[in-house]
Amino acid sequence: MQNFKEFFTECDRAPRLNHLAGFFAETAAGNGGAPVRKPTVDTRLLPDDPLLHRLVELHSRRQGFFDQHYHGSIPYRLEEEFRMAHAVLRYSQLSATKVLLYSLGTAEGTMARTLSEMSRGKIQSLSCSPNEENYKCFLAFGEPPHASFFLGPFHRLTKEHLHSESHLEPFTGGFDIILEDTTFQMYSPNRSQQIAFVAQHLKEDGILLFVEKFRAADLREYQLREFQKDYGFKSRYFGAEEIERKSKLVLATMHHSEVTLAEMAAAVYAHFRHCVITWNSGNFYGLAASNSKENLRRYLSLMAQPAIPAEYVYDPEPYTELATWADDRRT
Repeated sequence: MQNFKEFFTECDRAPRLNHLAGFFAETAAGNGGAPVRKPTVDTRLLPDDPLLHRLVELHSRRQGFFDQHYHGSIPYRLEEEFRMAHAVLRYSQLSATKVLLYSLGTAEGTMARTLSEMSRGKIQSLSCSPNEENYKCFLAFGEPPHASFFLGPFHRLTKEHLHSESHLEPFTGGFDIILEDTTFQMYSPNRSQQIAFVAQHLKEDGILLFVEKFRAADLREYQLREFQKDYGFKSRYFGAEEIERKSKLVLATMHHSEVTLAEMAAAVYAHFRHCVITWNSGNFYGLAASNSKENLRRYLSLMAQPAIPAEYVYDPEPYTELATWADDRRT
């Protein structure tokens, strides 16, 4: 069994739990970083599907403070959340058993708890955050049915801890789907150890989903995409002063913990045989990895087309095999 002692120390000293802790606590409590209006989904970009409409309606009612900040910050991330949630819900409908979902570091865990509620327990979910403010939002509508919460940073949810609390016992056998949503980039660029630690919680045929912001090989290209994000989208929800404040307070620090897609590919393929790019929005990409080609293909086949205007999508585009893209870059 791998020894993660040094990795735990690295995480404990990470920006997320230290000099960025105040920003996350303040935003999660609704005391700062709030958009001038609540982000709403552009349904024109999504399929006209009754199940999807129900997801959108329930998710909107369950959102907390940090969700609104987050979805107002990344172009069309809210639409992508529904695209992912819809695929996971349909994936569970095809499963003969319950689907266990772990959404790590995702603030108040709105997507996970909405899926558990809508599926009436067919999806059993676990969310985690180190912020008590997020936990309060998680409980704002009462104890969510079939959804649990771990109050702590992701690296403290060890296998031993899963066995130590009765409400976590259902997850001791591993998860079918794990979502890492812009969490690793708040800790360090050590994707190898981060993925190794999280992957131990995944079933052998499970799927690990990533949503992350990546460095670009060309710094000018990276900055141009940032300008597009900030002034083509984010300015709809935040004033120029708030955009600048976050850029100095959070994004400059976070940049040091971002990795390139090529570096991510090396870390992912150390643990998984298959990985596909599922989404792109400027410097943000979604990935889906698994050792089960069949399960990964099933999940991908259930996804609607990316719900984002073409001007925000860059190479490599969705449905590209990450290994194929990485190989092409080397030749």
